[in-house]
Amino acid sequence: MRLSSLVPVQNWDAQLLLQAQDVGVVFFDVDGVLTDGGLLFSGEGEQLKRFNTLDGHGLKLLQKAGITPAVITGRDSPALRLRLHNLGIVHATFGTEDKLPAAQAMLQALGLDWSQAAAMGDDWPDLPVLRRARFACAPANAHEEVLAAAHWMTSRCGGQGAVRQLCDLLLAARGAYAGLLAEYAS
Repeated sequence: MRLSSLVPVQNWDAQLLLQAQDVGVVFFDVDGVLTDGGLLFSGEGEQLKRFNTLDGHGLKLLQKAGITPAVITGRDSPALRLRLHNLGIVHATFGTEDKLPAAQAMLQALGLDWSQAAAMGDDWPDLPVLRRARFACAPANAHEEVLAAAHWMTSRCGGQGAVRQLCDLLLAARGAYAGLLAEYAS
């Protein structure tokens, strides 16, 4: 049996790809972006989170292509820290509502500037970072003010593959998407 190579089926607008082309770091919010925004607590008060495996694989692919995923979130939980550890994400700030200083510090540590940054958020605390990033993105279910500030809105909601859609777009803009996909054809 002969295996045919995988050919990408996704197409993106050329202008969108140009805008996302030089991204070296992506700042992600957690609740409403990496999760569906719901808050689940156990009977003992432990915070539980549900993550999407498509998003997780997209984050791993970003790293493989040389794009750094970074997390800046207003909450903190053992579940989140474990998920980020399992994905190999080392740039993270937890428990902050003032996300701009955290993003600025990460840019400095990475030797990058705002012209090399993308961001994905869903609510008002994300606006300062979104407004400065070269490429601002929002999941389909983001707050209206965030949607208005975004350069691009995914067709999927937070926690349901929205992060993967952004990852795929950034991989295509970097010229890495087809090559990474081809690795799965063997």
